[in-house]
Parts: sequence; structure tokens; C-alpha cells
Amino acid sequence: MTSSPPKRRGILPPLADLLFPPRTDGSVAPHGVLPPLLIVLTFVSGVVDAVSYLGLDHVFVANMTGNVVFLGFAIAGDRSLSAPDSLLALGAFLAGAAAAGRLRRSTGAAVMFAPLVAVQTVLVGGALALTAFDAWPPGVIALLALGMGLQNAVVHRLAVPDLTTTVVTRALTGLAADPWGPGPLRRLVTVVALLLGALTGGVLTLHHGTVWALALAVALLACVALSPRWDGTGRRP
Repeated sequence: MTSSPPKRRGILPPLADLLFPPRTDGSVAPHGVLPPLLIVLTFVSGVVDAVSYLGLDHVFVANMTGNVVFLGFAIAGDRSLSAPDSLLALGAFLAGAAAAGRLRRSTGAAVMFAPLVAVQTVLVGGALALTAFDAWPPGVIALLALGMGLQNAVVHRLAVPDLTTTVVTRALTGLAADPWGPGPLRRLVTVVALLLGALTGGVLTLHHGTVWALALAVALLACVALSPRWDGTGRRP
């Protein structure tokens, strides 16, 4: 006689089950509660890109696709864009991704998730401090992009389907092309989370200043870093 898996507690497991419904045998998806945490990181991506685009001379620190396009526009002569700032963001992002990549080669991505998000929290907190003292905008760009590089590297290694935290072009394509089901639901949630993050970050940046938007990002990252994670059996990993 087999015993049923222990009941998972808290608000995160039901949200994870909504994004990855339990299998027909009653077992839950192997990602634990990572999916809702990745949705929070997607929201944060929208917030920090709102800060960087609206408050730091039209540069992205999370959406590197847009940043590469902006770099091309800047080189072409668009004076509203800054090629050095775009290059700085790209370089810092790649440095963060490379650093996270080196760490995860010897340690599982699931184990490194919380520590790397904690490091990202510190980096965004440093950007918040620089912003509060109105000091050196390139430093703010570098810290934010470095943190987003860390985030994207660990998310890439986790490979949770449809939850990349920054890229929505593929999510929109799949949402339109595939029949409705759990996958399209995850893609829709991803797009909405990024949109709401950009909206919230935009409202805070435009009407209250970048400090408030970055403070929100730091608070959310800290919550993700401190959140308990579970494996598919309901136990802590």
C-alpha cells in the first residue's frame, strides 16, 4: 500500500499546480514552486526595464533583443539613444550570465537559484543606492544589467517550459499558434506579468521617481530569494 505524497502548504504550490497541473497519476510537476517565482522575476524584469528605459536615457537592461536593436539605431545616428550605454548594458549582462554559468557547472541550477537571486537583490540594491544619491547613471545601468544577466543564466539552466522571465516574442508566437492548454496559459501569464511589471515600473518612474521602482524590485527579489522551494514530492530540495 503506497502512501500519498505529503500535502504541500502555502500559496505557492496551488499557483504552481495551476501553471503545471498534476499528472494523471496524482504526482506534481518536477519544478516544485519555481514557476510562480519565475513569474515574479518576469514582473521584476518589466520594472527594471521601465527604470532603465524611462529613467536612464533609453537603454534596456533586461530585454537584450531591444537593446541590440537600440544599439543599431544609435550607431545609425539616432541622437535620442546612446551607443555607449547600450554597449555597457550588453557587456554587463554578458558578464553576469558568464559568472552564473561558471558557478552552475559544478552546482545544480536549482541549488544556485536562491543564492543567485540574492546576489541579484544586492546588485539592484546597489543601483537603488546610486539612484537615491543621484550618482553615476552608468553604474546604475551596469549593476542592473549584471543582475539581469545572472537571472537569465540561472533561468536558462533551469529550463522551466515557457518561463524565460524576459523574452515574450516566442511566448506570443506559441500563444497564437498552439491550441489552448497549460502551455499557452503559462505563456499568457508570462506576457501579462512582463506587461504589468513595465506598467508598474513606468508609473512609479514617471510619477514618483526611479527610487520607488527600484525599491519595489529589491523587495520582490528579496521575497523570491527567501521563498521556500519544494521538489515534486513536496519536500524541500
